[in-house]
Amino acid sequence: GTITDAEKIISKCKQAGVLTLIDGAQAVPHMHVDLEKLGCDFFAFSGHKMLGPTGVGVLWVRKDVLETMNPFHGGGDMIREVHKFETTWNDLPYKFEAGTPNIADVVGFGAAIDYLTKIGMDNVREHEVELTKYAMDKISKVKGITIYGTKDISKRGGVISFNFSDVHPHDVAQIIDEEGIAVRSGHHCAQVLMEKLDVAATNRASFYIYNTKEDVDALIKSLEKVARLFKLE
Repeated sequence: GTITDAEKIISKCKQAGVLTLIDGAQAVPHMHVDLEKLGCDFFAFSGHKMLGPTGVGVLWVRKDVLETMNPFHGGGDMIREVHKFETTWNDLPYKFEAGTPNIADVVGFGAAIDYLTKIGMDNVREHEVELTKYAMDKISKVKGITIYGTKDISKRGGVISFNFSDVHPHDVAQIIDEEGIAVRSGHHCAQVLMEKLDVAATNRASFYIYNTKEDVDALIKSLEKVARLFKLE
């Protein structure tokens, strides 16, 4: 749930002459992102995290980096000329647009982006900050729960990772699923971090523009059921 200080990391990478790729799938849907300010070389995010279709996303690459790269897919618009002993690539961005694009999902993704733009990313962020603060206050009062990440709400996304003492996250997820609450349990693509925290896994509750304080209350009610079932003090 903690917002990574990407600018600091990118600055250190630049000093070492290292290219940087930022996974912005949990950032772009939730807050304003300024790529020029970040200064990264690659930036990726997905459609399904921001109300769009699955299987579609964006990979932004700094132009001077793209100009030095060779295509990694072949076919269609990525070719300028083909001869018996020589082939030349098309101009950017066509050099990397091989074959028929995923037109339908891209159109759907565009509609999702328009929708969020109309709402305003500052408004999206404000809603999540309010909801996350409310949830943090409530969850911290449930017996037996440990919350991971900073307590500074201004440095958190709309995500809260937590564990019950002596209760496996998969068991927690199954129990609260029976109450109509969906959380993710597992490594969350961060197994190295799980090892650092010395845990098998964690539960993760996440919020978005469609969530309300009533949803948080329902989550708390289900977590209190877990505490009662396992007699946690």
